[in-house]
Amino acid sequence: MAPPPPSTLPLGERLKLLAQTLQFGWFLGHLTLILAVFRYFLSYITFNYYSGMAKASYRFAFVSAAATYGIVVYKAYIARGRLGGSIPATAMKLAGDENVQYLIMALVWLYSRQIPIALLPFAIYSVFHVATYTRTYLIPTLQPAKPATPAEASPSGRPTTKQSPMAESIGRFVKRYYDASMGLVAAFEMALLFRLIGSALTFSSGSWVLLVVYFSFFRSRYAHSSFVQGTVARATARVDAAVSHQNTPPQVRQGWEMFKGLVRQAYDVTDVRRYLGGYQGAAAGAKKPQ
Repeated sequence: MAPPPPSTLPLGERLKLLAQTLQFGWFLGHLTLILAVFRYFLSYITFNYYSGMAKASYRFAFVSAAATYGIVVYKAYIARGRLGGSIPATAMKLAGDENVQYLIMALVWLYSRQIPIALLPFAIYSVFHVATYTRTYLIPTLQPAKPATPAEASPSGRPTTKQSPMAESIGRFVKRYYDASMGLVAAFEMALLFRLIGSALTFSSGSWVLLVVYFSFFRSRYAHSSFVQGTVARATARVDAAVSHQNTPPQVRQGWEMFKGLVRQAYDVTDVRRYLGGYQGAAAGAKKPQ
C-alpha cells in the first residue's frame, strides 16, 4: 500500500490525493457497508425488515461488500497482471483466495432472499478495515504526525514521529479485539451454515443450491482459517459431551455420529484438488479477506 500523502502539502491537496486512490474507494465501500447494516438492523429490531428501506439497506450492504472485495481482487490480479497461465491453474489460484470467495458470496447474498445473519461477518470485517484505514491513512492525512520530543526519541537517536492519541486508541482497539472478533465471525458463519441446512430440509425454494454454494465456501474457510477450525472443534466437543451422557437415547447418539460421518464425506468429496491433481499448488496460499 502507498503511504499517506506528504505532510508538506496543503490539507486540500492531501485530501485530493487520498481520494484519488483505489484504497479510498475500498474504505468508502466498507464504511457504507457498516452504515447500511446499521440501518437494516434498526428496521429489523422494530420488525420492519421487509419494508422498502430495510430491503434497500440489505441489498446496498452487499453491493458495498462486492465493491470492496472487487477492488481488492482487481488490485491483486488484474492490475498486477497475475492472471496468466492455464485456465485450471488460474481458477485454482482464484478459488484459493478468500477475497475472491467473499466477493462471490457477496454477490450470492445480493441476489438471494434476505438472511440477516449473512450480513454480520461482512460487517465485522468492515469495522476493522475502517478502523485500520482511519488510523493508517485518514488521521495522518488530516493531522500529520508530529516529531517526537527528545524524551520520546528512539534509543538509536533516529528521528521519530508521534502518532495522534486517536490513532493510538484505534491501534489498541484493533489489537485487543481482533482475535475475538474473528472467532465471532467464524461462529456466525457456522450458524449460517446450520440456518441454510434447516431451510434445505424444509425444501424452501432454491435452498439446496444455496446450501451447496455456501458449503463450498465454508469448507474453504475451514481449510484455511484457524478461527473456523477452532469454532468447529469447540462446537463438536460440546455436542459430543452432551450426547455421551448416559441419559441420552441411543438413537440420538447414532444420529449424531451419522451426521458427523456425512459431513466428513461431503468435505472429502468437495475437495476440488482431488480432481485437479496437477494444479494443487495453485491454491496453496489463501489470502486473508480485506
